Amino acid sequence: MEKTNKHLLYLTHIYKRILDEIDVGVHAVDETGKTIIYNKKMMQIESMDFQDVIDKNLLDVFMFKDDQSSTLVKALQEGKETSNVKQTYFNNKGREITTINNTIPIYSNDQLEGAVEIANDVTKLERLIKGNMNKGNTKYTFDNIIGTSPAIQEVIESAKRATRTSSYVLIVGDTGTGKELFAQSIHNGSERLSGPFISQNCAALPDNLIESLLFGTKRGAFTGAVDTPGLFEQANGGTLLLDEINSLNLNLQAKLLRVLQEKTIRRIGDTKDTPVDVRVIANMNEDPIDAVAQNRMRKDLYYRLGVVTIFVPPLSERKEDIPLLVEHFIEKYNERFQMRVKGLSEEVKQSFFEYEWHGNIRELEHIIEAAMNIMMDDEDFIRYRHLPYQYRNKMQLKERLMPLSTVDTFMKENGDVTVPLKDQLELFEKTYIAHVLKKNNFNISKTAILLGLSRQSLQYRLKKLNLDIDN
Repeated sequence: MEKTNKHLLYLTHIYKRILDEIDVGVHAVDETGKTIIYNKKMMQIESMDFQDVIDKNLLDVFMFKDDQSSTLVKALQEGKETSNVKQTYFNNKGREITTINNTIPIYSNDQLEGAVEIANDVTKLERLIKGNMNKGNTKYTFDNIIGTSPAIQEVIESAKRATRTSSYVLIVGDTGTGKELFAQSIHNGSERLSGPFISQNCAALPDNLIESLLFGTKRGAFTGAVDTPGLFEQANGGTLLLDEINSLNLNLQAKLLRVLQEKTIRRIGDTKDTPVDVRVIANMNEDPIDAVAQNRMRKDLYYRLGVVTIFVPPLSERKEDIPLLVEHFIEKYNERFQMRVKGLSEEVKQSFFEYEWHGNIRELEHIIEAAMNIMMDDEDFIRYRHLPYQYRNKMQLKERLMPLSTVDTFMKENGDVTVPLKDQLELFEKTYIAHVLKKNNFNISKTAILLGLSRQSLQYRLKKLNLDIDN
């Protein structure tokens, strides 16, 4: 008897471990609707703790929409098995959950003793679809694109010409240059203005999910599949923006090319084609020729998409637009933070023109936002000390650099004799730090900021170089 009990405990432990390791939710109730099994995956899907659900009646914990009932309760009431049923309901915190369920009544000697549900989470997919559908209200037009430089004005004119037809458009530009602004502006300036505008980042989802999201699914195509329209069907009559198109694998690119050529889509698991009238605008953050050469983009897809190709210049090639962009962002965050900042100090203004802006306009906006967050006092101008440390450390301010013209003077003052580079660099560092310290009345904090160092790092260097600051 004791041996049998030990074996049962052992088997129970194994079953529980298996239930907690599988990647589907398992929820079982007894004949009264009280939860008796609730595995770890189900806890994750429903954002619930084990003790909040176990031994409690299902309907006391979860709420269901008026037009839906619990598939578990239905299994208890009707005693029938159901497959691939989509269910949307709410946990006890009001969080919406969407699952695809297979529900099985449990019998013993023809007596119904409970029911078990195996659930696949599609909450993320539902939110993505709703989110994409909500993006139909575009807010950007060509009037929102800031800049008077010849580089940006030329691109604006090219993009405006693209509004006259329904040809596919490929927009190429570094991250943060404003590619989506151009995509929305083209849509809003075209005859498709009244149609939907749907945007999807192709790098944000795994290949198997992006395929079903783009083309839709047919009920029964795979476990958990239901009839779901893809983004092409949702964008019918409008525009579909595919961001980072080069991140799609080559197999998916081939399927996309077929849609562009045939102007029809076939849902996953379906046997019939559905015609669609969609203008595709694609974005990518690398040169398409490089992407084709390195086998990250199909050549035929590039030629098909690149009927109209627009190259958005990086901020480093249109620095004359920085004052206008800064003015716009300061105005934006003045309103948001209830501040009255008037502009940049001359020091910061000069540094902005010297900086390379690898993060482009997005980086500029983040710097302005961060600086205004740091400005706790009621100050009128953004000064160098307000800039976030990670950017100060990268800025190439003139005050932090010794002009090349002073090298000869430095050599004459410190001995025009060739010495090992390590020693010369140490001497240069010591001379320069001493120069900046003296210029700032030996104020450690201010000197550290100007040198792009932390206070602790500067103090370490002073000790290492044996610099005396008691002057």
